Amino acid sequence: MAYIKRAAEDTIAQASKMLPVLLVTGPRQVGKTTLLQRLSDMQKSEGVDRKYVTLDDPDARYLAKNDPALFLQRYSPPVLIDEIQYATELLPYIKMSVDRSKKKGDFWITGSQVFRLMNNVSESLAGRVGIVNLLGLSDAEIYQEPSEPYQTDPAHLMKRLAVRKPKGLNEIYQRIFKGSMPELYADENVDPELYYRSYVDTCLQRDIRDLAQVADEMQFYNFMAIVAAHTSKPVVYADLASAAGISSPTAKKWLSILVSSHIVALVRPYHNNALKRVVKMPLVHFLDTGLAAYLLKWGNPEALEKGAMSGAFFESYVFSEIYKSFLNAGKEPPIFYYRDKDQKEIDLLLYQNGVLSPVEIKKASSPGRIAIKNFHVLEPVSQDGSFDGLETLKVEIGTGSVICMANDLRPVDETNWYVPAWLI
Repeated sequence: MAYIKRAAEDTIAQASKMLPVLLVTGPRQVGKTTLLQRLSDMQKSEGVDRKYVTLDDPDARYLAKNDPALFLQRYSPPVLIDEIQYATELLPYIKMSVDRSKKKGDFWITGSQVFRLMNNVSESLAGRVGIVNLLGLSDAEIYQEPSEPYQTDPAHLMKRLAVRKPKGLNEIYQRIFKGSMPELYADENVDPELYYRSYVDTCLQRDIRDLAQVADEMQFYNFMAIVAAHTSKPVVYADLASAAGISSPTAKKWLSILVSSHIVALVRPYHNNALKRVVKMPLVHFLDTGLAAYLLKWGNPEALEKGAMSGAFFESYVFSEIYKSFLNAGKEPPIFYYRDKDQKEIDLLLYQNGVLSPVEIKKASSPGRIAIKNFHVLEPVSQDGSFDGLETLKVEIGTGSVICMANDLRPVDETNWYVPAWLI
């Protein structure tokens, strides 16, 4: 299969030069191992001959779990250890090794089951590990266009017009329906429905058994479909639990597993003392719209585009593109959303360097000024006298974006712009 150049390559290379351990996490089959093996091959020209071992191999796993010291003698650094979550007993020994050698980039490790892995990493390798989250392909990777964190600044967006190719409604929904898994783009003969069926059966359910000891796998499968049906909506655990026939604590636990496995992302509500009526529910987005479409039995992109969930899928697609644009640059996505008790909502808020930029997502090609009707609710955060003496909480309101199906970048007014979805 053809290799698809990943936007996170430079981020990973930089992290490896800064710290002795590099951990690449993400869902299964998003290309973590392929990417690191590619970079490992490139290192050979620099005289670095990196060993490779996967803990999917039962013999290697047995040795790693039962005699970690001997394992690291056999697979001495520099080394790439795949699926480290199967033998976290290795982590203290990796710590001792890097403390002795003090060499940067000695250990490259990957892990899919972050739910269990992260606590062990933080305890054993604190200050020694660079963590890069790798998700499915972004548009920039699929179309091999430049990738950088999304900014609402119009001057920045105008520069992107020169390096982005316009895409119409049908092309965007084909992309939404197909999803983000690299294998679907590296080999055009792979059928998305068969692929996602196998993905759920052989990967997700195997991980879920290991992580949560779910007694009824079909019940968890049903829960995933229910979460997919709630993509781009606020999380109400009682509603999820009722629909799935489980308790609210179980729904919360299962959703946390989907979050930790990078299947979904939760968007925190934005809080500021000047905003008195903000709700505290997080928002949920499926990170792979193709997987969500499979779970909800959408049969083709045309039906999805015309269906009742068309707008919700478009919102999750836009969110995931913005989310991945930050992760691929090695940055924590500074993404929030706004919703208050008066039902006023703003789909996304980007908060960076003391500037809060509102983002509304609309499938329409000409949403009109009604799309920015709720942006004014943020005004108190930029006004003196709104903070009861805590003026340090004051922030600046930045340029707003209405991400939509417009054909071109154009202003809504002096402070907000229509942004074509293909430009993000």
